[in-house]
Amino acid sequence: MVYPLRAFTRFLVPAFAPFIVCLLGVGVVSAQYPDRPIKVIVPFAPGGGTDLVARTLAISMAEDLRQSIVIDNKPGGSTIIGTDALAKSPADGYTLVVATLAHAVNPSLKAKLPYSQDKDFAPVILVGVSPNVVVVSADSPYKTFPEFLAAAKANPGKLSYASQGGGTSAHLAGELFNSIAGTNLTHIPYKGAGPALTDVIGGQVDVMFATASAVGSLVDAGKLRALAVTTPARSPSPQLSKLPTVAESGVAGYSAGSWYGYFAPAGTSPEVIHKLNASIKKSAQSAAFKSRVEGEGLVIRTGTPEEFGKFVKAEELRWRAVIKSANIAPE
Repeated sequence: MVYPLRAFTRFLVPAFAPFIVCLLGVGVVSAQYPDRPIKVIVPFAPGGGTDLVARTLAISMAEDLRQSIVIDNKPGGSTIIGTDALAKSPADGYTLVVATLAHAVNPSLKAKLPYSQDKDFAPVILVGVSPNVVVVSADSPYKTFPEFLAAAKANPGKLSYASQGGGTSAHLAGELFNSIAGTNLTHIPYKGAGPALTDVIGGQVDVMFATASAVGSLVDAGKLRALAVTTPARSPSPQLSKLPTVAESGVAGYSAGSWYGYFAPAGTSPEVIHKLNASIKKSAQSAAFKSRVEGEGLVIRTGTPEEFGKFVKAEELRWRAVIKSANIAPE
């Protein structure tokens, strides 16, 4: 029997409507994204460099995406608590994490992780890289890095250094220093750069190899004294350019630093990843973000998701060798 076209259409549309809606739905979701607030997990306590980067970027991102950006601080576990929260979040583009060096080194420092480093994350973008800065209290007896180095060598086990948690850039910078300089600074981990720096300022801890973005304003305010930067070459930042490097100040071959980047849960659609990448890249070039972080040593270095993924893998391999050389056993 031959059905008239009108009758056939009347039969076809209701029968296949659910499938048509599903197929169209993918495009509709991508076109409308984001249609609700986006949560950005900061795996540190408020007040540190990662928190500063996330909150400053969030202002421009909210304007660009026309949605609120909610910062969710989840400190602890060497960033593992916050990172695991992302791994277990829906892959819909509404939850991100700001990753740091800790993300790349945790597989070498932890005997077991609650997530798969290779399967649970989708790289979005690298924001920038910066040196760490060796800082002491403004009241510290150490006026220069060579003075601090001499004291560390003369008093093994008696001087301490703070970090924003095990496996962070401050922790590994300190351990690398111990390994190359032949010192024995005692590591004091905190749940974020904010509380760590508070105790350095108060003199409860002797020194910190802190991220430049976390200490810039504290150095300017006279609460901390900067002694050196941890990169092989001096920083191009006007605020840091006069500081010597650790390498040129008596610890030849020393090189460490920090970085910030964004991950989404694995399975997030390429369209959403692309939109987030474009928004963060644009926000990182905003006058507000540049004025807040570039003066504190952060070199903005955005790129593609693929480039960020390769960068993190290279960091994993580099620091795995450092950790092995320093005889740091996985916990």
